[in-house]
Amino acid sequence: MSVTAILQKVPLFSQLATAELDRVAEITRERSYPRNSVILFEDDPGDALYVVATGQVKVVLIGEDGREVILSVLGEGDFFGEMSLIDEEPRSAHVIAMEDSNLLVIRREDFQAILQQSPGIAMGLLRELSRRLRRVDEKVGSLVLLDVNGRVAQLLLDLADEARSDRITRRLTHHTIAQMIGSSRETVSRTMRELVDKGYIEISRREILIRDRSALEASAGRS
Repeated sequence: MSVTAILQKVPLFSQLATAELDRVAEITRERSYPRNSVILFEDDPGDALYVVATGQVKVVLIGEDGREVILSVLGEGDFFGEMSLIDEEPRSAHVIAMEDSNLLVIRREDFQAILQQSPGIAMGLLRELSRRLRRVDEKVGSLVLLDVNGRVAQLLLDLADEARSDRITRRLTHHTIAQMIGSSRETVSRTMRELVDKGYIEISRREILIRDRSALEASAGRS
């Protein structure tokens, strides 16, 4: 797939005309990262925007004891590093490849030049920042107010909303889910089994299917 075709799938660039997309593609570099490699370290200089072309990466905070807290898992079409391009502060978290991944990289100077030429990108960036801030508010609220069952339900609904489907194809182990919601793998496994037994979800090797959205929403305190 061409770089232009990949960029067209990214919400930040999806509203651009073909000529504008081609200009962005011209300043884009491609980089590959093997599974478990560190793409960015916390406190690294914020000098580029990254777009996931293929693969999957996680944005994490790592405590002094080595414990990981996963802030988000990003797949094809997702991007990261935009905050540092705006405020020129160091990276706020580590980014690690969860599987072999290919990324598109746009340097800060090139991105800022494109912003001036294409106001549509600036609006797309503002929309994405607003969406992410709302997600942070929801995540903080769920950690404080919901039990593990509610947090798992909230995460599944968020993933489904991102996919715009009741089929969740993002590859997440129970251990990863536990790191995302602040729980243990054993508790998450037990909760997932309960959701299956109740008929709320169905799990196969390739996807999680939400079968009863209203019940999940009730568990997450949305109703």
